[in-house]
Amino acid sequence: MKDLDFAFIGQRIREIRNEKMLTQEYIAHAVDVNVSHISNIETNKVKVSLTLLVRICNVLDTTIDYILENEYHSSDSVIEHELINIFREMEKERQETLLRIAKIL
Repeated sequence: MKDLDFAFIGQRIREIRNEKMLTQEYIAHAVDVNVSHISNIETNKVKVSLTLLVRICNVLDTTIDYILENEYHSSDSVIEHELINIFREMEKERQETLLRIAKIL
């Protein structure tokens, strides 16, 4: 079995954090680590532990499946799950708009 792609994991954490407009300081404080540790995870200077990854995912309101998407043979269920999460957070009007767009695609 190959090693986990920690560079991708760090990159995915950074992408989600930036999408949610959260700082490394915010994440570090929320998971009780130094800011430099979050930076080192995002830049692949250290490997994130499973315990810390779970805590980071909880703060980012995402799933470990989404973070580890490249490690699975089939990522369809991961993408579907993320779409469902995003959809649930939308207002009813936006859900209807998204549904119409999806049907066109």
